Amino acid sequence: MNIRDLRYMLAVAEHRHFGRAAEACRVSQPTLSVQLRKLEEALGVMLFERSSKQVVPTPICELLLTHARIAVAETEAMTALAQASADPLRGPLRIGIIPTLGPYLLPLVFAPLREALPQLEIEPWEDITATLLEKLRAHELDAAVLATEPEGTDLLSRPLFTEPFLAALPPEHPLAKQDRIRESDLVPDVLVLADGHCLRDQALSACGLAGPVSGALRASSLATLINMVAAGYGTTLVPGLAAGAAQDSGIALRPLVAPASRTIRIAWRAAFPRRAAVESVARVVTERLARFTAASEREIAALDPAPAARHVPGAR
Repeated sequence: MNIRDLRYMLAVAEHRHFGRAAEACRVSQPTLSVQLRKLEEALGVMLFERSSKQVVPTPICELLLTHARIAVAETEAMTALAQASADPLRGPLRIGIIPTLGPYLLPLVFAPLREALPQLEIEPWEDITATLLEKLRAHELDAAVLATEPEGTDLLSRPLFTEPFLAALPPEHPLAKQDRIRESDLVPDVLVLADGHCLRDQALSACGLAGPVSGALRASSLATLINMVAAGYGTTLVPGLAAGAAQDSGIALRPLVAPASRTIRIAWRAAFPRRAAVESVARVVTERLARFTAASEREIAALDPAPAARHVPGAR
């Protein structure tokens, strides 16, 4: 028994015709028939009922087809994995991304990635930082796009781009009349994400807060925060890539008196054999975001020129 003969069996079961199955497998019909006879002898069962008009799988063949499909699929997966190892820019690449970044970054970079790396199949997985790092270390992900630098020598990372924080206010909020906002002025009614989101810690740090904040809302997504601000529930800080979505919701965005930012990084296992694929993705994202962030910075500077942004490190 071999994988080639299992492919022949699957082809005959699909086409119900030896000639068409042989054509699909690119072999002669006598060759296919001989190999199937050998497979039947090896298994000790009849696989097909043959007549001049049709070929029908036997009941035992129907049961064996499930196993044959699995065997062929696993073999193809092994081949794909080996090819990906030989050519790091070919095959699937599983990349995790934090929720406060995924909805805003992926639409910007997917088309450039497909164009620059056509043989690479990007498989995104969205989750909070701690879970992404667990999956990365467990080999369930190949890389992760984060807003914090991972700890430990088992992981490596490199920066992709930096995005500023902007104050997000209800249009009728008194602070919306100002050109620039002091972070401390946001504190009385600042809204934050739930525990586990690195953006929560970065926003609190930017506002000079290190512990719990008052208020009942602990949103699980940045979109929820933006909508709550639009409804007049409070204020918050949003990262630069989310500015478009925030403005579409009708809220007011203002630069900070002491500008703050976060650095987006891509991390991978130090021993990952396809580092070239990660580096290639990083290069494309960095080039794409350089143009985007330059335009965003000009828009912010047009509101009120500010000194160079200070960086807010993530707590997770």
